[in-house]
Amino acid sequence: MSRVAKKPVDLPQGVTVTIGGESVTVKGAKGSLTLALRTGIKVVQPDKLHLAVEASGDGEGLNAIAGSTRAHLANMVTGVTKGYEKKLELVGVGYRAAVQAKSLTLTLGYSHLINYAIPDGITIETPTQTEILVKGIDRQRIGQTAAEIRSFRPPEPYKGKGVKYSDEKISLKEAKKK
Repeated sequence: MSRVAKKPVDLPQGVTVTIGGESVTVKGAKGSLTLALRTGIKVVQPDKLHLAVEASGDGEGLNAIAGSTRAHLANMVTGVTKGYEKKLELVGVGYRAAVQAKSLTLTLGYSHLINYAIPDGITIETPTQTEILVKGIDRQRIGQTAAEIRSFRPPEPYKGKGVKYSDEKISLKEAKKK
């Protein structure tokens, strides 16, 4: 079995886990998440404070899937207790973001505004006109939403203008010389 899958998932106070035949549901203070299990992967709860993932059988790649399942369960537990947040920054003259009802309006230097419909389970805030905060309990959906917003105008390598993650480093290229 993989080293990641051998480590148990710790369950904090207030988190309940329901293990079905083909899915696992994790409920906490911020909401609930469900993970579908692949065939050959079992999730067991030896006590009230831990979850363990087991690969039953020796199918090809089952150890890797067991490790991924354990990582997904740990992310779900963190999501329903603390939640996740991703911060984006707009770099460029006139680049702005604003939240109106259930859509994010972006001005990114195009001839038109970009209206992005906010998915269910995700909240988007704009503390300033050049910052976007994507929050929620599902780590994968937050990352996907942030990547979709970034894809409207990815940072370009000459001036660094565009939508970038707050912790992203843009290595600028040198301009063409005569």
